[in-house]
Amino acid sequence: MHVLLLEDDFKLATEVKVFLNDKNIECDVVYDGSLFLKQYNTAQYNIYILDINVPGVNGLEVCSTIRTTDKQTPILMLTAFGQIEDKVDAFNRGADDYLVKPFHFDELFVRIQSLTRRESKPFSVDEILRIENLEINTSEMKVSRNQNEIILSPKEYQLLLLLAKAKGRPVSKQTILEEVWDINFETGTNTIEVYINFLRKKIDKEFTPKLIHTRPGFGYYVKAED
Repeated sequence: MHVLLLEDDFKLATEVKVFLNDKNIECDVVYDGSLFLKQYNTAQYNIYILDINVPGVNGLEVCSTIRTTDKQTPILMLTAFGQIEDKVDAFNRGADDYLVKPFHFDELFVRIQSLTRRESKPFSVDEILRIENLEINTSEMKVSRNQNEIILSPKEYQLLLLLAKAKGRPVSKQTILEEVWDINFETGTNTIEVYINFLRKKIDKEFTPKLIHTRPGFGYYVKAED
């Protein structure tokens, strides 16, 4: 596995690099956002890890720029900015996950494993799921409502597919963490809520009936309800 890390804290960057090398993960480090944009497409990287507050081009702009040409390579934000607004901004720009400093290195490793493993897993072939006027084509990984295509990020698609396959049964947060993020412990973040809101805006906002629902204490489900 090959990681490209954007981190201007030399000590932390060195510690991350040494830790990942010990896990048999190759890690290239760049300390400036402008230099990152010159390097990221010069090699085959499995994941990009971005700090936000860095010299040159900040990590959010780097994330947006990557997503103009590369929709698939996972992006993990690794930053001290932990407010919900910061996370929403990063996810809107195409980030797949968000880890707030200070963090445990073991959790960083789990997040990297999760993102890279999920991107490589194949989906079911030639299967179309329909819920009312929502259609999920799993062979082409495309989603539409009323025959209008809806563009989803890889994580949004995986979350929607998990909920759709539950056939109206609530899916717990823990199950979502395990199935979509490959994390088998509660991280204390509100990533799931952020992604549910993304799906509601894309799947439900302009269409009827509403399909994405919350059952307090049980989880989330997809079903047509009055």
